[in-house]
Amino acid sequence: MGYVLEKEAFDSILKELGQRYRLYAPVRKKGEGRYTDVDVVRYDFVNSFEEIEFAEKSDYAFKELLTPLSETLFFFTENTVKEADHDTREVLVFLRSCDMHAVKRLDAIYLENKFTDPFYRRVRERVKFVLIGCSHSYEDCFCVDMGSNRTEEGYLFSIDVFGDVVKSDVKDEEIGKLFEKYAEGREKITPAYVTENEVRVSVPENVPNSIYKHEMWDEYTSRCINCGRCNFVCPTCTCYTMQDIFYTDNGRVGERRRVGSSCMVDGYTNVAGGGEYRRTNGERMRFKVLHKVYHFRKRFGYDMCVGCGRCDMVCPEYISYSNCINKLNDAVKEMEGGAAL
Repeated sequence: MGYVLEKEAFDSILKELGQRYRLYAPVRKKGEGRYTDVDVVRYDFVNSFEEIEFAEKSDYAFKELLTPLSETLFFFTENTVKEADHDTREVLVFLRSCDMHAVKRLDAIYLENKFTDPFYRRVRERVKFVLIGCSHSYEDCFCVDMGSNRTEEGYLFSIDVFGDVVKSDVKDEEIGKLFEKYAEGREKITPAYVTENEVRVSVPENVPNSIYKHEMWDEYTSRCINCGRCNFVCPTCTCYTMQDIFYTDNGRVGERRRVGSSCMVDGYTNVAGGGEYRRTNGERMRFKVLHKVYHFRKRFGYDMCVGCGRCDMVCPEYISYSNCINKLNDAVKEMEGGAAL
């Protein structure tokens, strides 16, 4: 059911929801961007409507809530292990459609991938979502070609802002009662979504093994500086490492942490004996691209990439991931005699 209400009324709804949930939404951070005179939009906890950035997409994804950059799993001594305390408060996360699709990817990796990750599940069970409508395509987005431009389920309610008016499609019966209390009217509402992007990509259906030796990857050996920024802003990248931290005042006591990492950085593929699976930046780029638009699909039936375009926005070397996908498709056509598989 859809509801129409003034921003002030919607703010009152958020205040009431805030009594049960922590509200996690995109926020404009003044002067905290790449330079001191540049803003950045990233996720943070909010208390009011005015704090939420609706006009622009976020530069960073929401995933730090579900997969923290650093998370203590347990503490240990010589003889005992104690699981770390964890937050039990419920959280309401405001997401755009591409990020809603990213949640599906994270769930597949952590909950549906033969083994269930108990630490992810513990957080995921207390998180609910609000869908932010997209009235237009943003720079670098290619969500339409990735099939993530529209979401019809998985959220409690949606929000589209038209000046001082808010329109919401409410899925949850309990929250619907709250909207009944403040809404000025009811009407059938479909959350706004984009139907075309300026950026277009063509994802190959199949990829021959010979693509691993293709010269296209050599370009990224020289261009990429393996900073890992593309991974850290991506809503579906999940690479991490485990670290055992021993305390300096007592070397027999410590904690185990799960720390976010990147398949693009030095040392990630190091193994015992001095081996390293992917030494060059081109090899790492190859792994990332094929994982996002081929290997993941072979396992789960859909691509890992959701076309949010954040990696294109953040790369200091101006490497376009969307262009890389198109180069991959062209290379596949070339290797198959002009016809994509």
